[in-house]
Amino acid sequence: MIKVFLILLAINVNLLYARQVVLVLSDDFNTTKAKMYCFENGAVVLQNIDVNLGRNGLAWDINDKIFLHAANQPIKQEGDGRSPAGVFALNSSFGYEAHTFLLPFRNSTSEDICVDDTNSSLYNSLVTMPPIKPNSFEFMKRQDDQYKLGVVVDYNPDKIAHNGSCIFLHVQKELNHPTAGCTSMEYEDLYKLLKWLDISKKPVLVQITKEYLDDAIEEFTDIPNFIKCNTKR
Repeated sequence: MIKVFLILLAINVNLLYARQVVLVLSDDFNTTKAKMYCFENGAVVLQNIDVNLGRNGLAWDINDKIFLHAANQPIKQEGDGRSPAGVFALNSSFGYEAHTFLLPFRNSTSEDICVDDTNSSLYNSLVTMPPIKPNSFEFMKRQDDQYKLGVVVDYNPDKIAHNGSCIFLHVQKELNHPTAGCTSMEYEDLYKLLKWLDISKKPVLVQITKEYLDDAIEEFTDIPNFIKCNTKR
């Protein structure tokens, strides 16, 4: 009980009251492949979805207060090629064509960008191109299908410079191709995920290595204990 009380003081309470949990499990912090499972009310909704992580694996969100990090494990930074490990709200989505989802959706235009310029006041923001262009950004409507559909991961919401930016769940470039720091998958899997996600149920992404699965099950009661039987420790 003391542990839970201290956690509630330190983090966004809504993260622990999620009714939809997207669990991404990797073998370790350096692998670029992982499995995704989705749970609601203790039941499996989607499972065994193959996803790609950053080209250098995972790194902890420096602000994560739920999991006890080992001292030798990496911390997420801008440009490190690692996907963030921790717990993150999933509050909005985007894509090239209009869709009706239960997660707020932004129809991307050629003027939409996400800013990764650490010196910009718009750092880690998805915005329409401002009059003065940031020094570094990425277009949200690309020449490929990687952002044809996506979910915004609420990583670094305080926009702390150099902590990392523009983290999404998006369409994979190609089979088994790692990302620059996001989590990618086949379009069909991402579409099914978005048809299920519901903003009223406070969905979260729990992205961790398998060694932290027991801790995740303890904190998120919607993750059924039997999921351990489907993973290799």
